[in-house]
Amino acid sequence: MARAKKQKPAKAKQKMRIKKGDIVHIVAGKERRRLDDPAKRGKVLKVFPETQRVLVERINIIKRHQRPSRTNQQGGIIEREAAIHVSNVRLVDPKTNNPTRVTYKILNDGTKVRIAKDSGEQLD
Repeated sequence: MARAKKQKPAKAKQKMRIKKGDIVHIVAGKERRRLDDPAKRGKVLKVFPETQRVLVERINIIKRHQRPSRTNQQGGIIEREAAIHVSNVRLVDPKTNNPTRVTYKILNDGTKVRIAKDSGEQLD
């Protein structure tokens, strides 16, 4: 008799402070390096709010064995980025070029914008 798979409870979509296109610095995990290492910074390619993960360009590269198919005639071992938890990345401040935390501010016209915590620079 086959076992029934357990369904994970649906999580509510959570607000994320990091958006697609942001430049982030890796602050924890196997990809962490010094602050001045430009290789450990990357552009956010995709955001997954339901799992609290982000896909960062050239970060957390994994190898996958791919069987030949119509789209990939060659097959073989391919390298691609894997998602990393949002707590392991920090947004790079455009003014100081250092990792910073993000806060929100409501402007006089009623729009909500992201603000870099260290420099007070508007991010949006």
